Amino acid sequence: MASAPKTNTAPPQQGQLKPNEKAGLLSQPKAVWAVFFASIIAFMGLGLVDPILPAIAEQLHASHSEVTLLFTSYNAVMAVAMLITGVISTRLGIKWTLLSGIVIIAVFSALGGFSNGIWTLVGLRGGWGLGNALFVATALSAIVSLSNSGTAKAIILYEAAIGLGISVGPLLGGWLGGMSWRGPFLGVAALMIIAFFGLFILMPKSTTPTGVKSRSSLMDPFRALKHRSLLVFGIAAALYNFGFFTLLAYAPFVMGLDEHGLGFVFLGWGVLLAITSVFMAPKMTEWFGTIKSMCLMLILFALLLVVMGIWTSTQWVIIAAVILAGALLGNNNTLITIAVMNAAPVERSTASAAYSFLRFIGGAVAPFTAGKLSEIYNPSVPFLVGGGFVVVSVLFIWANKKHINHVDNIGIGH
Repeated sequence: MASAPKTNTAPPQQGQLKPNEKAGLLSQPKAVWAVFFASIIAFMGLGLVDPILPAIAEQLHASHSEVTLLFTSYNAVMAVAMLITGVISTRLGIKWTLLSGIVIIAVFSALGGFSNGIWTLVGLRGGWGLGNALFVATALSAIVSLSNSGTAKAIILYEAAIGLGISVGPLLGGWLGGMSWRGPFLGVAALMIIAFFGLFILMPKSTTPTGVKSRSSLMDPFRALKHRSLLVFGIAAALYNFGFFTLLAYAPFVMGLDEHGLGFVFLGWGVLLAITSVFMAPKMTEWFGTIKSMCLMLILFALLLVVMGIWTSTQWVIIAAVILAGALLGNNNTLITIAVMNAAPVERSTASAAYSFLRFIGGAVAPFTAGKLSEIYNPSVPFLVGGGFVVVSVLFIWANKKHINHVDNIGIGH
């Protein structure tokens, strides 16, 4: 009698999925968690510095607009550097690109802690932006390409790392800044050393850098922007980031709080950002669709900036508005990142680089503009102008809706 054909009944190995099975958000490979925890530490850097902006202005005898250049130089260099992240990562690989970014951040933040002038500090923050560009663009594409739970869930995990880093950072920054404004800069350097060894040990060497088969070129991000959908999201993000960085870089000057107080306010902001980016944004996508949800969050954020502009001299209004903004920004960050990753038929790392180039231009222009507007006019004007830019971003998205409607067909599990 002929025996029945054998079938492969061996159970899947640990960490592997059964055919057609998708992992949950928390069922990720070790490499994903290595990047996740390194991202938390990397994004602490942004929040660590925020509570000490008024102290830097006072102790280095700098104007508000000069101090806001710490954000402008950081974002400007990061915007330009985003264009070369693909070229570098496809040659070095994911792991060594991430490690290179971490080393650059550590060096420039440490040098910033030992600087004695505002212009030196502004220049060093630009170097910090270069390291952050290498890390941020590669971390996003790394988590997406290494994850086994789909693009949208991987992006949620990435946004959670951002939220956790941004929320813990201000608390630590307020504590270190209470001793000296130099403390947070040196604190970032120390945390980057921890991130370096964690990533070096836990993340395996990549054999196919950033998940692509061929090396990237400098022109790839510009070619990607020929896709109307990606260009629309990039320009909208640049406009929206004008309001985002007005709040982040300028609000500390009008709250009238010390380093510890600012640390607690931005802790609340970051906690809401983290919670909404992970739990609320996916639900909103299911209920209303990505585009409508994004527009709703942007409209509410614009209104919040207008409220801050009207009641700038009322301390509790500014504090409450900053904290509440965390919820709106957390939702929108996840929504727009999911949309960008699915907007055009290009490599995810290329899409991220092209989109980030445009959005950080807005982040570079906004802080210095906000500082100058307050000096020329009054402290209310920066918030009103920031709110106006966010409204324009909504109108721009809606005017180009036919070019981006397809992202609503991408589910959270894809």
